[in-house]
Amino acid sequence: MAKARIGVLISGRGSNMAALVYAAKRADCPFEIVLVAANDPEAGGLALAEAEGIATWAQSHKGMKRAEFDALVDAQLRAARVDYVALAGY
Repeated sequence: MAKARIGVLISGRGSNMAALVYAAKRADCPFEIVLVAANDPEAGGLALAEAEGIATWAQSHKGMKRAEFDALVDAQLRAARVDYVALAGY
C-alpha cells in the first residue's frame, strides 16, 4: 500500500515538523513528507527540510489578503499531490 503524502505547513523553527520528518523515516510509518511550506521565507525549519531532501516552498504572507495567500498555498499543496496537511506550528 502506498504511503500517504503529507504536506507540512510551518512558520518558524520547525520543531513539530522535525518530529514528523523523523517519524517518517521508520519503515513502518504510513506516511511520507513530500512538501514543507512556510509563510516566512526565513523560517528555520525550511533548512532542516531541505537537508532531509524534502521539497520546500516559502512566501511571505505580509501585505497579502488571506484568500490570496491561501490560494498560493493550496496551489503548492495540489502540485505536490498532497493527501493530508499537517499544521506544525503554523
